[in-house]
Amino acid sequence: MFTYLDPTVRQRLIAQGKLRRISAEGVPMDVESADVPPEPALEILGPIPMPIALTGEPLTVQWYAFVRRTELARVDGLAAELREKGGQHLFASLTSSMAVNSLLVIGNPQEEDDPLVRVHSNCLTGDVFGSRRCDCGPQLAAAVRQIAADEKGGYLVYMAGHEGRGIGLWAKAATYLLQDAGENTYQANESLGLPADSRDFTDAAAILKWLVGQRPFRLLTNNPKKISDLEEKGLNRITRVKHLAGVDDWNRRYLEAKRSWGHGIAPEDLLLDTQTPPGSAQDR
Repeated sequence: MFTYLDPTVRQRLIAQGKLRRISAEGVPMDVESADVPPEPALEILGPIPMPIALTGEPLTVQWYAFVRRTELARVDGLAAELREKGGQHLFASLTSSMAVNSLLVIGNPQEEDDPLVRVHSNCLTGDVFGSRRCDCGPQLAAAVRQIAADEKGGYLVYMAGHEGRGIGLWAKAATYLLQDAGENTYQANESLGLPADSRDFTDAAAILKWLVGQRPFRLLTNNPKKISDLEEKGLNRITRVKHLAGVDDWNRRYLEAKRSWGHGIAPEDLLLDTQTPPGSAQDR
């Protein structure tokens, strides 16, 4: 994705308070400093008013995009070199596999104790294409709906670098073929020589520290590892809220694999049958 910002535009955004920098602990930093911090500092663009239609109901949220400063620095350095060489036609080379993550602020949770939070790992097939091989798309829509309906509002942190629990889209496509041959979602990752779950929640933790500090919050998740990973980063006042959506015959075996891996899903949760597909009930 294209990651470069012209320096004059960057300065204008800083002056408008639309571009800021925080440390891994969520502490505001000097965004105008050209020094690359030794820690995984984040640069944040926003807020940007954005009407969305994920739930079918009109809803306007405040969108922020955030990325690690160290990754932006590499792009900025290349851009400066291209300008010096008159290589404007080469700016298309300013592409990167870096993840630009997102934050949606829903309602007015800024001063509330115990806001509702969802840290959602991106899933192109589920979130965008509406695939029913997993529950990701329904979970995303349900999280937005539930946070919007909550009197305290809350936050949705969308982690763009988490495709396939961290293995990327290309490898995820291969795991789907292995699943069609009988492996479950975790076995397929491991068959490729990859971790069953390699997601890094460091940046999500930094954003949440910036947003809620030491206040308690409720986390929409079934995954105890997600909670323990955030707790290891210093977020210790988390209450888990079960988050189940989109259970049907297409993804029941996938969800059973999650349950056997330790997710907070009860056997009776998988008896729901809200969208029975035509044809085979095979895990897809």
